[in-house]
Amino acid sequence: MDCRRGMREFIKEDAMLEVVDVVEVMEENQLGFFQDLLPSGKRTALLYHLSYLCVAKFPKLERVLRECALETQNLFASSEALLQKCVDTSNQMVSSMFPRLKLAVENNENIEATKSLDEAKQWIAEIVHKVKQMVDRYEKHNYIVASCTSDVILEMDETEKLNAQTTKEIEALEKVVRDLQMELRKTLEEIRQIESNLNQWHVKFASRRRFGFSFLAAVVPFVGNIIKSIFQTRPSPNQALANEKAHLAAQKSNLKSKEQNIQVKLTDFQLKLANKKAEKGSIPETVYLNDAQKYLYHIQQTLLHHNMFWKSVLVFLESLRSETFADEHFIEENELKEIVLKHIDSAQENWKGFGESCLTAKMAFSLQNKDAFKFLEFNPSSLSPEEWKRQYDVVKADFTKIGY
Repeated sequence: MDCRRGMREFIKEDAMLEVVDVVEVMEENQLGFFQDLLPSGKRTALLYHLSYLCVAKFPKLERVLRECALETQNLFASSEALLQKCVDTSNQMVSSMFPRLKLAVENNENIEATKSLDEAKQWIAEIVHKVKQMVDRYEKHNYIVASCTSDVILEMDETEKLNAQTTKEIEALEKVVRDLQMELRKTLEEIRQIESNLNQWHVKFASRRRFGFSFLAAVVPFVGNIIKSIFQTRPSPNQALANEKAHLAAQKSNLKSKEQNIQVKLTDFQLKLANKKAEKGSIPETVYLNDAQKYLYHIQQTLLHHNMFWKSVLVFLESLRSETFADEHFIEENELKEIVLKHIDSAQENWKGFGESCLTAKMAFSLQNKDAFKFLEFNPSSLSPEEWKRQYDVVKADFTKIGY
């Protein structure tokens, strides 16, 4: 009998120490638990807004980032709903289950006490399961955001390569155009020279007709036969001039044909150059993609923070569950009734604190989730440069106030 009494006293003292330990842990958690894990919805939404602006003109990235932002918004909404579930479960435990459990223990109604505990087990199991699912959702979503970050880096590399390639093509086309323009100027100069030679030919021809041997023969008739005999053995001056004219005309014709070919080529390459420059103008700058990458990285860190939040909730719930059912096997021991009731009071108080903390966190989610993602209603590519710059500066200023 004395041995049994001693064992009960040992159990009683050990149980009391356990109550003290649990209470201290719970109070410590209650102080910093939700302060450190306060949802940073506003910060995350601003980061998404900045990222969304930075991927303007990149349709693929706009679509991917929009999907990521919408999923994050859904996660925040789900977090709000789950926190409300935690609040409701805590309220049920505090206002219904624990009072009934205490009454049953005080009245030695073991069956009723066990029934109350079984009901509590179902409630707790349900929210533990949902919290585990939430942890998985945040973890998977973080991988998606990481993939989006990789897409940004890949798009940045491809765009820079495309810009570099287009720049080289433009430089090559500009050289061809310059060479053709130089060749055209040279050809036009040659044509002007030929035309000048032709003008000289006409002067020469007119001079020969006016002051040549034909004029001398007309003035001194008796020398006509001599002149005739001389020129029968020599080419006619008029024929030589005619040959010269024909040669010049042929040269001019060839140069004109060359000029036309050059003009056709020049026009073709000028059009290609204009199209290539227009194409380059449509290739967006990558400078803001560096910011998008940075912002997405911070979103990843925020999502990891949220995931740690829910993992901590899970640990907290497991501690509450252990505390709630710690003395389940003592219910039938009348001598340990006092210990059981103290544990119930402790658990009731900590469930109450847990519910209040969940309500605070839920309100933070609710406030930030309301209008924080309204920027998804517009297409960043549709903004004028002035409006884009205005939005970017405003959001950046708001974000700076919060800090990383």
